[in-house]
Amino acid sequence: MATADVGLTTTKAPFIEQAQQSGQTYIEQPYELYSEENQETWRRLYERILPKWRKFANSRFMHGLEVLHLKPDGIPRLDDINHFLAPLSGFKAKAVSGYVPAYLFFDCLRQRSFPTTITIRDGQTLDYLPEPDIFHDVAGHVPMHTDRVFSDVLVRFGEVARFAAERANGLAGDEKEHVRCLESNIKAMARFFWFTVEFGLIREGDGLRAYGSGLLSSLGELEHSLTSPAVQRYPIQMEWVINQYFEIDHYQPLLFIVDSFDHLFGLVDELEQWLKDGKLDNVSPGEPAVNAEDLKSFMEA
Repeated sequence: MATADVGLTTTKAPFIEQAQQSGQTYIEQPYELYSEENQETWRRLYERILPKWRKFANSRFMHGLEVLHLKPDGIPRLDDINHFLAPLSGFKAKAVSGYVPAYLFFDCLRQRSFPTTITIRDGQTLDYLPEPDIFHDVAGHVPMHTDRVFSDVLVRFGEVARFAAERANGLAGDEKEHVRCLESNIKAMARFFWFTVEFGLIREGDGLRAYGSGLLSSLGELEHSLTSPAVQRYPIQMEWVINQYFEIDHYQPLLFIVDSFDHLFGLVDELEQWLKDGKLDNVSPGEPAVNAEDLKSFMEA
């Protein structure tokens, strides 16, 4: 079957397989390869979640949808998105062929680039996401990048990751202990990112709204996160976040609330100070696991 016939369906796209086999992490978006089924999947995803966004998404996200001109018609071109993003925050969506090791991902953020998946989930299973897709990355993440303060949070987080790599590679003494501390640092940063950028809630007006992309790109969990009595929602505290494990295969039972994006920026400053003070060297065990590729990316930074 020809590549064009298969389209760019997640886990099934020959174009992506070829890019990965040739070692290409950063690629171009081959827009002509999207099939009509791919386009229809985007339309269905967008149309059904739009009413949930209007009810549960934060106002900065909704403004981002407007200024990016994201519409339900079809999959957006990353070049068009970048054209609108540049004057607002300097960020750009950077097409990737798949998984990006942790340090490289965070360093892209430091340079105002967001690694963006170009494939889209199978239209037969709209709610099952085996790995990130363009709907999660573009519709979930990118509207928030139009906000200058939030985008600065991402840059600041990338700077913290860079400091973690420099710290790990600059220490003298027992190498095994350095690796253990670095694994703990990466785990702490991953947890912070998860409970803020991916699954964060924010106070807005007289209630709560979602700003985390994992919530904003999930039809079911977006409403569940803000209405279900099964979800625990607490004001964010650093010691809780860095020691709280998470699992990715079910709705999150515990979420944290920030007061504003300025508050979130201050928390990233606090995260860096905790790193400098060694407070991230011994966080609690549990998920997420730090894989060899992520660890290597920091050690070779």
